[in-house]
Amino acid sequence: MITLYHNPRCSKSREALSVLQDFCQRHQENLNVIEYLKQAPSRATLDTLAQALMAAGTTDVRAMLRNNEEPYAALHLQDADAAALLDALAQHPILLQRPLVLYAGQARIARPVDGLEEWLLSIKP
Repeated sequence: MITLYHNPRCSKSREALSVLQDFCQRHQENLNVIEYLKQAPSRATLDTLAQALMAAGTTDVRAMLRNNEEPYAALHLQDADAAALLDALAQHPILLQRPLVLYAGQARIARPVDGLEEWLLSIKP
């Protein structure tokens, strides 16, 4: 199953959704779309996502955050450690970078969307 953490108001997220829907149809995969602003991921889920990003080559939890959102500055997250960043994401899902795709134990921030299908094929079980 492919999971997309999605914000329907974001053009990149909508673009990723379209790519994923097409991919899932062609490869008989299931797609789970989570509108994370309505259904915020738990702290445990965020930890899993961070680990999956690391498995895919991301080196810092900070990549999961949108540093241009108001809570980022208000919470002084620029110097926060990974645990504090994940705690902030759990309390303020607006900070989650999008679109975020989870598949086969790996995650990718699909920004830009280019290369998303190739990435899925490279890890397809």
